[in-house]
Amino acid sequence: MKQTVFRRGAALVASLALMSGLAACAESQREPDPATDGGEEQTFVFAASSDPVMMDPAMASDGETFRVARQIFEGLVSTVPGTTDLAPSLATEWTSSEDGLSHTFTLREGVTFHDGTAFDAEAVCANFDRWYNWTGINQSENITYYYGKLFRGFKGDDTALYKSCTADSATEATVELNSPFAAFIQAMTLPAFSMQSPTALAEHNADDTAGSEDDPRFSSYATEHPTGTGPFKFDSWERDQQVTLTRNDDYWGEKAIVSKAIVRTISDPTARTQELQQGSIDGYDLVAPADLQPLQDAGFTIQNRPAFNILYLALNQNTEAMKDVRVRQAISHAIDKEAIIAQTLPEGSKAATQFMPDLVNGYSEDVTVYEYDVQKAKDLLAEAGQEDLTIRLAYPTGVSRPYMPTPEDTFVAVQSQLEAAGITVEPVAAKWSPDYLDMVQGDGGVDKRDMHFLGWTGDYNDPDNFVGTFFGKKGNEFGFEEEELFSALKDARELPTLEEQTGAYQEINNQIAELVPGVPLAHPAPSLAFRPQVQGYTASPVQDEVWNTVSLTE
Repeated sequence: MKQTVFRRGAALVASLALMSGLAACAESQREPDPATDGGEEQTFVFAASSDPVMMDPAMASDGETFRVARQIFEGLVSTVPGTTDLAPSLATEWTSSEDGLSHTFTLREGVTFHDGTAFDAEAVCANFDRWYNWTGINQSENITYYYGKLFRGFKGDDTALYKSCTADSATEATVELNSPFAAFIQAMTLPAFSMQSPTALAEHNADDTAGSEDDPRFSSYATEHPTGTGPFKFDSWERDQQVTLTRNDDYWGEKAIVSKAIVRTISDPTARTQELQQGSIDGYDLVAPADLQPLQDAGFTIQNRPAFNILYLALNQNTEAMKDVRVRQAISHAIDKEAIIAQTLPEGSKAATQFMPDLVNGYSEDVTVYEYDVQKAKDLLAEAGQEDLTIRLAYPTGVSRPYMPTPEDTFVAVQSQLEAAGITVEPVAAKWSPDYLDMVQGDGGVDKRDMHFLGWTGDYNDPDNFVGTFFGKKGNEFGFEEEELFSALKDARELPTLEEQTGAYQEINNQIAELVPGVPLAHPAPSLAFRPQVQGYTASPVQDEVWNTVSLTE
């Protein structure tokens, strides 16, 4: 066995010591002592840009669901606060075999789920087997996005990565794979692979698809009884209003200082800013670019995340016009990325040349770049016989995302650029959740749009998490089938060394640029704002932000 053990140590201590004090309102008349009373009188109120889709992270792919899930659930592996470095969570250490097919996790002892169910190796295997055994609608890309993308298949599929899970003892579980996956341990940091109570999943019909029209994302479990091991328990959910969480006093780790956390849904960026200024919320994510300096000048605290993301324009090859590479090239030449950044994105955002930021291993300096050239765009359209091209451009409403803080503004900027190249743009607007995500990722939306905006914030520092997720197999979003690319991505994710992966992914990025499945637009720099009373909030490049360390001062 090749031993790969990670322990919580100096890096974590240093990170915790650097946690910045940020804004919030205090409901108590004194600063609590977490060692004695845990902050019984304090409530931390955070504003989200949209409602979570639901509360079952295994069936989620959106950041607002994951924001709440990270408070309720935990995975086997986590990250050091403020970094992408691996840290223990429900597993204290792990080992991987030389061939990358076997991974053994040593589990933390004395942990229970919120319903009192013991967390042990049987619970770990129950979760892995749940994902593997999904059938029917549960295999849909817009429902079980992450498992489908990373594990590449379910029970009975020749392509399935997962083979089995064995409870070697109460505190040791071994996961066997059918083929190597170099970033398997890193993938275990994703909220989608959080450990959930097998008892609660069964009791509240988490996977119930008895009716053909049923959507398991809205089961009793996913809307009323999500059950994890995290520092907060689910209390209530008022749709389109707020999610209320209460402190888990039996938490195995550092107990939450505040007794309650509320995630309020405020879709309008201006309204979020006003609520912060009025003191009715303590902080919020995705600060509009125009609000950054005024908030700082008024004494609020701003934290910036590294631009570990990508905003892109996807070109849907399920539609006829987009099947012609000349049309896709023309659209690329018609886009002025610097103008989009200047008009709609925060200061510090960078123009993108490929579907991953330069922080990620495998980034290529040699990709084909389609410079902004309106005449070249017109010439390519004429060559393709598409001088009068009309396209349906989809964009989300009522939401801000880390990679797209003001979608309506981004749409207007791109619309004007495309029309300058002679392309007629028909807007297709949809509410973010679930309508927009279903349209751009689901089975029923492939014929409703020619192009759409979407993006991605990296879940962990690995190229497969970017280009492998987007282009590892044929999907609804891009609608193209390039077996040579699919095969190259499959081979790359199985390479055992960083050096081998680097060259492979650089070539893959070059190949993607030639295929033009979409237009990588920018790497935006997202910001959070807080009242000055908030202490202990550490912004994470992968949004792995758990609120047990947050406190409120007078």
